[in-house]
Amino acid sequence: MKVTMKSILILVGLIALPVFTIAQTNPDNFLDDRAQEMVNVIVSNQSLYTSDPEQFKAKINTIFEPMVDFRRVGASVMGKKYYIAATKDQRLRFISVFKTSLLDTYSSTLAQWGDQTIETNFSKKIVFNKTEDVNQSLITSNNIYPITYKVRSDSKGNWLIINIIVNGVNLGLTFRNQFQALASEHNENIDDIINHWISNANF
Repeated sequence: MKVTMKSILILVGLIALPVFTIAQTNPDNFLDDRAQEMVNVIVSNQSLYTSDPEQFKAKINTIFEPMVDFRRVGASVMGKKYYIAATKDQRLRFISVFKTSLLDTYSSTLAQWGDQTIETNFSKKIVFNKTEDVNQSLITSNNIYPITYKVRSDSKGNWLIINIIVNGVNLGLTFRNQFQALASEHNENIDDIINHWISNANF
């Protein structure tokens, strides 16, 4: 199976489940729990996308949104130059369309995934930094895909995703390059960039 941007976007959703009321201090355990629960959600809702795609999308949205630091990711995708140049409203609008485009892209594909397993490479650390890497492997019937999640602890001790690397492909960098390409195409007009943004999964 070829790793495409669509596949990478799906992998983001594999660990993005709602935050526990009590934060889990070990990021490996926390993301492993989310991964196993997400696999169960996919398997138990295989037919839902066909019968009720909007409900399927809603289920994925409640899973996906709480575990990603969209403000930080959105700022990184825009890059320092454009983030500083943008107004507060433009920043918020880009984060909104970025989040929506990600959801629309992978929710339409999640149902197509068959049986899979996820294994976490548990570290032996007992004290964690503000930012950590969590390494997992997505195991399908044909391939094993290495995944590295860069996560950051927030003020409540929750671990939020700020980047993901799948099989050597840096998702954050890919989208940043896409933003810069749109900036060149639209004469650095931030409103036009936002209006034309799609989380492109086919390049």
